[in-house]
Amino acid sequence: MKAISHHTALIYTMVIVSAADGSMSEKELKIIGELTKVLPSFQGFDHSRLLAVCQECAQILQEPDGADAVMGLIDEGLPDVLHETAYWVALEVALADRRIALEEVRMLDALRRRLEIDKLTAAAIERGARAKYQVA
Repeated sequence: MKAISHHTALIYTMVIVSAADGSMSEKELKIIGELTKVLPSFQGFDHSRLLAVCQECAQILQEPDGADAVMGLIDEGLPDVLHETAYWVALEVALADRRIALEEVRMLDALRRRLEIDKLTAAAIERGARAKYQVA
C-alpha cells in the first residue's frame, strides 16, 4: 500500500477506534470533524477531503486483516512526535459517547502498543482525556 500523510494517519487513527465497536456514531464523527479543524497537527489539511479519507479507511477495514493494514499505515504515516497526539485523538473519539466499548478499549491498547507509547504516558493521556468529560 502507498504511504499516507500524517494528516491521513491521524484521521485513520480516529476512524479505526470509532469503528472498533461496529458503528461510527454521529458524536464520534462530529468530534473527528472538530479535531481536524482545531488541532495544529492538521494545519494545511484540505478539510474537503475529510469524508473521502474516512471512507478510504472504512474500506480498508472491510478487507481481511484490514485493522492490521490500517495500523501499519498509521505507524508508517506518523512521525514519532505525533504518536502521543494520535493516541489522544483516538481517546477523544472513544470518549465522544461518554462510554468506551470493550472493542474500543482493545483497539486503543493495540494502538498504544503499535505506536510504542509506554503505559505511564498512556495513563497520563487517558487521565487528561477523561478529566475533560467529567461532570459534577
